[in-house]
Amino acid sequence: MATTSTKEMMVVKGLDVERYMGRWYEIASFRSFFQPKNGENTRATYTLNSDGTVQVLNETWSDGKRDSIEGTAYKANPNSDEAKLKVKFYVPPFFPIIPVTGDYWVLYIDDDYQYALIGQPSRKYLWILCRQTRMDDEVYNPLLEKAKEEGYDVKKLHKTPQADPPPEAEAGPKDTKGIWWIKSLFGK
Repeated sequence: MATTSTKEMMVVKGLDVERYMGRWYEIASFRSFFQPKNGENTRATYTLNSDGTVQVLNETWSDGKRDSIEGTAYKANPNSDEAKLKVKFYVPPFFPIIPVTGDYWVLYIDDDYQYALIGQPSRKYLWILCRQTRMDDEVYNPLLEKAKEEGYDVKKLHKTPQADPPPEAEAGPKDTKGIWWIKSLFGK
């Protein structure tokens, strides 16, 4: 039975932030205006800072070029054990002057920290992440069910193409002009 989207989402409690650090591959997501429509090999790398915040590096490849944006994540409420984070990026990436902050809620993570379901309170964004570039249906389908239970329309999920092995960070020319960001605003 699907719940209504007005119900408060259940988030992970007691997230082990150190275990969460490292590289995560985007298996599927709701398309968002800030990602290229033809993006592939999309991934996020998280690094714990000494002050307890998290360095975020989001990368994607489109038209053979590596696009990336960096930001910082931090607990929305430092006194809560809920995995509700805020992520701040400065945009546009080529002239970072405007801070953009979004919600990053860990809705599910397996005991071995190998796959995760990430959402946010408006339910406009959803990500299925994995430590590997591929995810078996036996893992993927229960994550879809969990997302449905939290009020997400999983028909909007778009599977992200991933190369195996994944590209190195230096692979392909880098989009140094931030053209991907401008194009994404116009839905290209």
